[in-house]
Amino acid sequence: MAALDTATRPAAKPTSSTLYFGPWYRRSPFFEKTLEAGCSAYDIYNHMYLPGYYADPVEEYWALLNGVTVWDVSVERIVEISGPDASELTNRLTCRDLTKCAVGQGKYVLITADDGGIVNDPVLLRVEENRWWLALADSDAGLYARGVAVNSGLDVKVREPEVYPIQVQGPKSKDTLRKVFGPAIDDIKYYWTLTTEVDGIPVVISRTGWTGEVGYEVYLRDPSRGGDLWDRVFEAGREFEIRPIAPCEARRIEAGIFNYGSDMTIANNPFEVMGLERLVETQEADYIGKAALEEIRAKGVSRKLVGIEAPGAPLPFEIAEKRPVLNRGEAVGTLTDLIWSPRLEKNIGYVWLPIELSRPGTGLEIVAPDGDLWAARSAAIPFLDARKQVPLGK
Repeated sequence: MAALDTATRPAAKPTSSTLYFGPWYRRSPFFEKTLEAGCSAYDIYNHMYLPGYYADPVEEYWALLNGVTVWDVSVERIVEISGPDASELTNRLTCRDLTKCAVGQGKYVLITADDGGIVNDPVLLRVEENRWWLALADSDAGLYARGVAVNSGLDVKVREPEVYPIQVQGPKSKDTLRKVFGPAIDDIKYYWTLTTEVDGIPVVISRTGWTGEVGYEVYLRDPSRGGDLWDRVFEAGREFEIRPIAPCEARRIEAGIFNYGSDMTIANNPFEVMGLERLVETQEADYIGKAALEEIRAKGVSRKLVGIEAPGAPLPFEIAEKRPVLNRGEAVGTLTDLIWSPRLEKNIGYVWLPIELSRPGTGLEIVAPDGDLWAARSAAIPFLDARKQVPLGK
């Protein structure tokens, strides 16, 4: 059994020098700005181009932790639910109790299927009394919501509005956005919102993000002003050495944040994912999947997604392909992510394990792409800041 060997690592920088952007995938209002900023690789996410590489991921990690960074996350496609019965329909979609969600508040929610499976794990914002936004992870959950609405008998409209978010993240994000939008930024509490505008650019700002750091998501409501908003934010952040980066996988894994579609899918239920069981809230509403989830709650689960730690050389790029995991030579689970944490100085990720092996500290081996075995052990998640004091600004 060996520690991680650098010979098995993928290249730290994409080798392709030509990018072709076809008309069948959508471009964000910030797309040209990301090209100008030097983005050299894009992913496809929610049928849209997602900036995937600007520079060394470790360099970008430290920029996020020490300054302010900007991500074009317009791929978080917004599904808007509006109308007199909007709240009732939205509450049917999720196992969270939305009767406790005030206007202007947001929540991390799970959209559930009839068998308790996770359809999506969006950030939900209640932007008006009868207007809710779901900022989707990669899936066709918007079509799922439309199907539920069509058969609901409720007076409600489900659509995909022209709303495009960017994430402004890092300890200097508040200082940056204060210069753009004024002191009202200081009053936005964690998972709450502000509806405002600057120079006629309408936005909704939420204190949320995919980092575990102090950060905001700025939802542009006029796609014709994407370049203007980008320039205003970057001008304000110049003194803090603002820079665009790709989504920071190392930081989100440190924070115990999951990537829908790779870490979990509709085949998984919340009780199988460490930390998500808290989102199955006891409530009167008969939401989709309630009966199935209450049965699972009573019976328990046979497997769990937990953390994994692997010693050895640092991986400069994420291993996101599913890899077999062994215990005492026997195949027992599946790795979903593994990446180097510069701050923790070890490789960390997520692994599916039988419930009896899911406690922290279980000895494991990861089957590497070349067939070698990497020593590892199970771990609790999140790896850092379990009480979320950092994004709270404390």
